[in-house]
This record gives sequence, structure tokens and C-alpha cells, in this order.
Amino acid sequence: MPTIDAKTRLCALIGNPVEHSLSPAIHNAAFQHLGLNYVYVAFKVEDVEGALRGLRALIGIRGVSVTIPHKVAVLPYLDEIAPTARNIGAVNTIVSDGGRLTGYNTDASGALAALRAGGASVDGGRVLILGSGGAARAIAFALCMDAKVSALTILAILDQERETLVRDLRDKTGASVTGHQLTPDTLGRSIPNAQVMIHCTPVGMSPKVDETCVPAKLLDSHLTVMDIVYNPLETRLLKEARQTGCRTVRGVEMFLHQAVGQFELWIQQPAPVGVMRSVLEGYFTT
Repeated sequence: MPTIDAKTRLCALIGNPVEHSLSPAIHNAAFQHLGLNYVYVAFKVEDVEGALRGLRALIGIRGVSVTIPHKVAVLPYLDEIAPTARNIGAVNTIVSDGGRLTGYNTDASGALAALRAGGASVDGGRVLILGSGGAARAIAFALCMDAKVSALTILAILDQERETLVRDLRDKTGASVTGHQLTPDTLGRSIPNAQVMIHCTPVGMSPKVDETCVPAKLLDSHLTVMDIVYNPLETRLLKEARQTGCRTVRGVEMFLHQAVGQFELWIQQPAPVGVMRSVLEGYFTT
């Protein structure tokens, strides 16, 4: 590990709370593996404006990860926001170039990278998203803006949130997007027409690992299924999808690739993906 000295660059996490975060372990392992004179720490932040003034003033800070509840609150204090992040309305990564702050959303790009690495037919494909919260919004914009999906269907419980997302996607990207209530009936109608299904709700997350919002009988082997839940590593949905013959993509891959995206924005060189995956997987049990 390089000696911490006056040339050490700093990357950090800002949020509240931050004590549970795995980001320091992942990024510091990557820095050490490549012999880079960087360290990554976590800061509990309540004063977002003050934190961004500090980031701008402290030239030795290369950038930060932004987590709950500050992904929207940081927007007014940035000099530039990447187009996908601007349309999502949330930033999870900031890069500081001599005090000039640019915001990105690698939740979006990380989901796409995970899907592509897993062999999913997302580019120009037909995609079904379950859920309409922050993660679903990020993934949906990435699909429409970067993957140029031919059709996107959103099934979600919350009517107003779902309708707002559908309207924003149509207005800002011109994509073909439809939305409906999430029910067994709408699932049954939507799954046969989709090539990829992405589950973006908390259903199935530890400790409620026996739950799923997709009855196994509705799954079909033509489908690629991604579940953004990463604890457990293989949810009930993914197990049943795999048993049906579906291609599956674990949520931990999205978590990994959003971190990879952050690393590469800060460092401007390829991240050691295998090292970062090994650290991340070590924290979870199947």
C-alpha cells in the first residue's frame, strides 16, 4: 500500500448514514491493487451546501460518491451535470477538476454495464421494469437514452410515481414507454413481449428472502431476468428464473459496475473489476 503523504489524493462518500457502506472497502482495494496514491473515506453529511463548498475548495479531493439522502440535493451546487443524470434528476458521483464539479449517475450506467456483461439483449430491445422508484428511474433513463430500447414497459404499485416516470421518459427521450399497475395479470401480459425483465423493488431483500412479486409460473426461458436486490446474492426470483431456464443477472453486478464507473471517472483508467467483485461478494452470503 502506498504511504499516505502530501501527494495522496482523496475520494469519499457523502450521505447520512454512511457507516454501513461497502464503498470504502471496494475502492481502497482497487487503489491498493493498482498501487495508486489514493484513499477513500466516508463522511456523514447533513449540510450539503457546505460539503460541496469544501469539495470545491479542497483541491486534493478528486471526487465523491453521493448516497441517500443527498442524490438530488447536490444538483444546485454543481457546475455541470451529465445529460443522463440531469434527466434522472439525481447524481451519485461527482468529479472535481481543480474545483470544477461535474455530476454523473453511475447507477444508470452500472445497470447497463451489468446487463450487457450478462448477455442481456438491452440495446434496441424490449424491456420490462418492475418498480418506479429511484433505481427504476435511473435504469429506465439509461435504457431509453443509451441503450435506445425499442419498447419499455413499467409495472409498479404507486400510480402517481409510475405515471410521472412514464411521462418524463416520453417527454425527455421520445422513447416508446407504457405503464400499468403491477399485478399477476399485467405481468402475464407483459412478460411474453419482453426480452429482459428488471426487478427494481425491495421484495425479496434480506431478511424476507422468501418473497417475490413474480409468480414462477409466469417466467419463461426466453427471458433475461435481473434483480437489483443484492442481499441475498441470489434472490428467490433469480433462483426460480434460473430453474426455468432464464439467463439471470445478479444485483451485485449492478452494485459492482456503478462502483467501477465511479472509479474510472475519477482515475481515468480501467478499474480492477475482479478485485472489486471479490471484495464485494465477500460481504454477502447466498
